[in-house]
Amino acid sequence: MEFLPLFLFFALLVSILIGFPVAFTLGGISIIFGLIFTDMTVFDFLPFRLFGTMTNFLLLAIPLFIFMGQTLEKTGIAEEMLTTMNKLLSGIRGGLTLSIVVVGAVLGASTGIVGASVTTMGLLSLPVMLKEGYRHPIATGVIAASGTLGQIIPPSIVLVLLGSVLNISVGDMFKSALIPSAILVSSYSIYVLVYSFFYPPEKKNTSANERIPLSKIASSFVIPILLIVSVLGSIYSGIASPTEAAGIGAFMAAVLGFVKKQLNFAKIKEIAKNTTQTSGMIFTILFGASCFSLVFRELGGDTFFVDLINRWSLSPYQFLMITMVVIFFVGFFIDFIEIIFIFIPILLPILNLYNFDLLWVGILVALNLQTSFLTPPFGFSLFYLKGVAPKEVRTQSIYRGIIPFIIIQIATFIIIFAYPELIIL
Repeated sequence: MEFLPLFLFFALLVSILIGFPVAFTLGGISIIFGLIFTDMTVFDFLPFRLFGTMTNFLLLAIPLFIFMGQTLEKTGIAEEMLTTMNKLLSGIRGGLTLSIVVVGAVLGASTGIVGASVTTMGLLSLPVMLKEGYRHPIATGVIAASGTLGQIIPPSIVLVLLGSVLNISVGDMFKSALIPSAILVSSYSIYVLVYSFFYPPEKKNTSANERIPLSKIASSFVIPILLIVSVLGSIYSGIASPTEAAGIGAFMAAVLGFVKKQLNFAKIKEIAKNTTQTSGMIFTILFGASCFSLVFRELGGDTFFVDLINRWSLSPYQFLMITMVVIFFVGFFIDFIEIIFIFIPILLPILNLYNFDLLWVGILVALNLQTSFLTPPFGFSLFYLKGVAPKEVRTQSIYRGIIPFIIIQIATFIIIFAYPELIIL
């Protein structure tokens, strides 16, 4: 009976890796173990857990942030931002790569979903880069890396979910992610400019010498950035909660789409459908995770893993490094949502036992997952990009192009690991 929590965990992990739907696997296997190995009365608490999830005001921010990002993407605002930035930076060697980093950061902040960001950036940017003579590795590398910035740049859904599971303020999570985000964006920018200096594109920028009206710059770039800054500013200043700020952001994104005459009933229907599907997937997994955590604790999982760590006599930092390595490799095969809902609740009692700063741990997990999503041969972002890349772009080129960005990611992780005070604002 002592090893039942471990059997439950591995049964769940194997089922997910085989390909069973995550949400139903989480709930189904947990209920089977609960029926066989626990008192049936344990499930008396399940309705209260599910109702608590449904009425959690904080989690309402998730569909609202998704709606905001979907609106900015489907109304063509993201495409306009990229076009405008390319024209503004046309006089700089490698200006298009820098444009992609900047727009990737903005788009990542607005969507928060890696698949959507990488796919959008790939469809919009990759054909243009290839047309202008950029080498395949730098073109694919900068798109894949910039598209995953939404993992760490606020208002990231990853940070919202981590804050919810770790029982810490989402606003504090957003604040703590600012410096790591700034390090990544600035490092990416420096790298692409240095690369373009030594290996310039083979053709001249087709946007060179084009004049851009100030009104065009304001409508296509400044206003969307002000929208995101105002959402984050209202959270940081304490004027609004993350959910209230997300509601304002979703509403203003829709208003911006109407003003630009890019939002009609068909697009609203598509945006609503995508938002519902993504939100439904997240909340269904959350319901399954509630079943899992209830049965896991009833089987003594909390005390089992704490006792296991005590037997190994691991120091706090040894335990944390092992945890990060495991999360990194699991991130090859399982999406961030499942990792947050499965692994973090198991680790939380041990993290509290060691008195870790959970804000710091949360940022490390977000950076870790972002690096995992970029790392060959299984990185999700690389698969997303390959799915929309032209046939002439080989997988080997994508793998070569992403390596410098992975090095930047690892360096940023080491900096934040070594200097936790950087994220304490």
